[in-house]
Amino acid sequence: MRVAVIGTGYVGLVSGACFADFGHDVTCVDKDASKIARLKDGHMPIFEPGLEDLVEQNVREERLHFTTDPTEALKSADAVFIAVGTPSRRGDGHADLSYVFAAAEEIADRMQGYTVVVTKSTVPVGTGDEVEARIRKRRPDAEFAVVSNPEFLREGAAINDFKRPDRVVVGGADDPRARKCMEELYRPLFLNETPIVFTERRTSELIKYAANAFLAMKITFINEMADLSEAVGANVQEVARGIGLDNRIGSKFLNAGPGYGGSCFPKDTLALVRTAQEAGAPTRLIEATVKVNDARKKSMAQKIIDAAGGDVAGKTIAVLGLTFKPNTDDMRDAPALDIIPALQAAGATVRAFDPEGVAEARQMLRDVEFAKGPYECVAGADAMTILTEWDQFRALDWKRVKAALNTPLVVDLRNIYRPEEMRERGFTYVSIGRP
Repeated sequence: MRVAVIGTGYVGLVSGACFADFGHDVTCVDKDASKIARLKDGHMPIFEPGLEDLVEQNVREERLHFTTDPTEALKSADAVFIAVGTPSRRGDGHADLSYVFAAAEEIADRMQGYTVVVTKSTVPVGTGDEVEARIRKRRPDAEFAVVSNPEFLREGAAINDFKRPDRVVVGGADDPRARKCMEELYRPLFLNETPIVFTERRTSELIKYAANAFLAMKITFINEMADLSEAVGANVQEVARGIGLDNRIGSKFLNAGPGYGGSCFPKDTLALVRTAQEAGAPTRLIEATVKVNDARKKSMAQKIIDAAGGDVAGKTIAVLGLTFKPNTDDMRDAPALDIIPALQAAGATVRAFDPEGVAEARQMLRDVEFAKGPYECVAGADAMTILTEWDQFRALDWKRVKAALNTPLVVDLRNIYRPEEMRERGFTYVSIGRP
């Protein structure tokens, strides 16, 4: 099939590359000429394990193409995916749909013959109706269908998630031609017996928000259990294991830490709250989740300050990990963006290292000294804190770390290490929700 993808951000690029790897002919379209030029040269605008090789292979086999000119791609496409950003709108927290609607109008002006327009971007309930109305207004006689097909990709594991998903959700494929098109696009997954859930378009849009909100709530729940564990002398990791073995609950997203961040959970929970409020059906659990998570990220700086004796003025704090999770360079809403400025406001000097996130962090953090590696980062520091659980932080040379630090103080906000082992190594060790 001939596929066009509007937007070469995280979702668009991963989806386009994977569809091409399924055997479809895919053209990714973006207005950013420099990004398209870099992609044509084989340079990825994001860090995602395996993506560079996947793109290179499918470009070489002429199944994947990049362009700034949508005309040819759109007029010949069987399906066009809208995969543009939907950031939180300033002032009210709603999803900003301006890029989605601009893409819809661009598609309307260029499509020829029957076309399935697929919303891949995360959009509030009812957006597909508006996309359809805008296309119909510009092209009253056009033959097309608007389908919702939300993505469920985890940064750092996106390619596997696309190719081996728990399910594929398709909303609004009432037209038999649209349903056949979506089945053909995802036909390779039939071999894995992947469930494809066909539903109403509005239901599909809500499924995406409901899934992310539930996972965000699960993270926030275990973080509150971590606070309670600290207060009563329990171990949150054992609590998480004890409840996670219940298959009604499950073990995923039960790792206590400094709060959730990233490109999805913060904006999607906020957008769902706003949608629910306007619909007169407030989601109070999600409202509480948003508030608790925001407060948690801010409180983590105080945890570090308390561990350092209640005062970090004039001290150097070494920060390992800046991105919101490992295996990505994504800094959006990362806990580091709250923790580091709060430490600086308390008088600390911050030196930081991240395997992939430094370039992004430089644009978002001020007056931070960026190190080239973990040992350079801790040299002469008065305390070390782990904010992101990158694999390379899981097997540090602790003799070298101890010799480099002014004070053997480690604040591990990801619970990578065992408290008893760190004490045996001679460290003052502070973690999350563990005695």
